[in-house]
Amino acid sequence: MQTLQADRDPAVAGAFYPASQKELHQEILNELQNAKEFEKRDVQAIIVPHAGYVFSAGVAATAYKTLHKKYKNIFILGSSHHVNFNGVSIYTQGDYLTPLGKVKVNQEIVEELLKSNDFMTYKAAAHAKEHTIEVQLPFLQTIYGDDLRIVPIIMATSELDTIVKSAEALRPYFTDENLFVISSDLSHYPSYDDAKRVDMRLLHTLELNDAQKFIESIITSEREGVQNLQTSACGWSSILTLLYLTQERGYIYELLEYRNSGDSKYGERDKVVGYGAMRIFKKEGTRFQLSDAEKKSLKEIAKVALYDAVLRDRRADIDATKLSPTLLKHLGVFVTLHLNGKLKGCIGRFEPDAPLYETIVDMAIAASRYDTRFTPVKPEDLENIDIEISVLTPRKEVNSVDDVLVGRDGIYVEYGSKNGTYLPQVATDMGWSAQEFVKSCCEEKAGIPAKHCKDAKLYTYEAIVF
Repeated sequence: MQTLQADRDPAVAGAFYPASQKELHQEILNELQNAKEFEKRDVQAIIVPHAGYVFSAGVAATAYKTLHKKYKNIFILGSSHHVNFNGVSIYTQGDYLTPLGKVKVNQEIVEELLKSNDFMTYKAAAHAKEHTIEVQLPFLQTIYGDDLRIVPIIMATSELDTIVKSAEALRPYFTDENLFVISSDLSHYPSYDDAKRVDMRLLHTLELNDAQKFIESIITSEREGVQNLQTSACGWSSILTLLYLTQERGYIYELLEYRNSGDSKYGERDKVVGYGAMRIFKKEGTRFQLSDAEKKSLKEIAKVALYDAVLRDRRADIDATKLSPTLLKHLGVFVTLHLNGKLKGCIGRFEPDAPLYETIVDMAIAASRYDTRFTPVKPEDLENIDIEISVLTPRKEVNSVDDVLVGRDGIYVEYGSKNGTYLPQVATDMGWSAQEFVKSCCEEKAGIPAKHCKDAKLYTYEAIVF
């Protein structure tokens, strides 16, 4: 283990937050006291802003207030505002200092990471003026006092491969005994209203716990040409690292608070910066999941069914003894076919009345032959056909529209003999709120009179699309 050389002095004390120990301590206590209360969860990670406290401390405090247990180590990930290289910088020179005192860096973990990952290194310039980690420390010091060990990580790369490798390197440490703090602001410099729209899109995408959808959300905002939008999230690489750690593992991203600098008495509304607070926790035993291997098996089953139907005019016979128990569950499913990028057929079965793999076979055949909007798939079409599968998770009854999460939930409404369903993407495609989503499904899809919609049973489900 190398000899420690120098502690890292505060770079933004007196600018981003008070330089006075007493004033800083009191401000943190006030922010925590005034923050909203949420149901207790075993939090695995939080996403918090890192702007000057007059703008963002109230948002950050909302996430910090939900921390109720001690952690062995706290990994703090921030994306560099000052240097750019294809790698990650971890502080090796000592501990971090703030006006509240010294924050111990777990140098053993630092050494482990540096020795086993050639893209992880130490570059002084990545830490010297960087505020993204520093502004989080007073909150952690106030909550945990001297019982605090951090691993400070600066993401200096925009290369996807390196971000993926960073997640893999950190995966052994992503356990219940450690907390991950992801430091990021949201949109930079659009107008107040544009910021709210862009930021809420991103935050709702994060609730889906899907790295690819997060990337697509950023690209969508860029392509819209929002005036003065420089970035959708300055810490996007740090957030993406977290998503690669959590996706497909049953983690829940809960939005706690959103504001932007225009909400502060110090901020203007023509150019703002967005701030969001989220907590991430694992919801055991309640969320249906498909592994990558299971998704691959279902895609292969759909392809075999499609080819057998089109080329041999027969229904594929699948050997269920080689399938995982999950693929034997009774679940609804939709199969969508695209020919050269254009819709060629989409048929689904909502009612979970047969094993998943059998329904995949039936819906692949139906989409190729019985979608009356299109001519049947021909043999010469097959090499240009793409198959998309949407597996519907078991539905659950909810108490009100407030329990529907736009972008994640599909809905099913039922009143007497009338019923109807919308897949999750309907709400996002139409730009609907949860209220508009449910109203349309009830009145237009199910044909339930408006006066009875309030009495209709409402269910939610998710669609695992691949």
